[in-house]
Amino acid sequence: MRYYIAVVHQEGDSAFGVHFPDVPGCFSAADHMDDLLANASEALTLHLEGEALPDARSLDAVRADDEVAHDLAEGAFLLAVPLVQLSGRTTKANITMDAGLLAAVDQYAKSHGLTRSAFLADLARREIAG
Repeated sequence: MRYYIAVVHQEGDSAFGVHFPDVPGCFSAADHMDDLLANASEALTLHLEGEALPDARSLDAVRADDEVAHDLAEGAFLLAVPLVQLSGRTTKANITMDAGLLAAVDQYAKSHGLTRSAFLADLARREIAG
């Protein structure tokens, strides 16, 4: 999995702003720190959909960037954000889990208008992306 380093800013009580030095034009925001990683990962995925992937510099290389160093001196922090690339095609997979857990998964998915597969795929994507 490829990761891009994001620079996270916040001024006062405002939302957190996110930008990616290696992905010009890709921005995100979150009102709460708990939502930062998921929102940034989604923005990154949507921004790069169908595009050639830009090189992702290492954490040390991004940290050494003059603009990033300035942001860090102003109170910003860095966040490694996974790029979850969707292929647009599905693949069948067999899984094994406790029968009671599977029944709970099916009940939850059905009550939310989802299939088992859709629920598990969404859960996996959210867990990986933060």
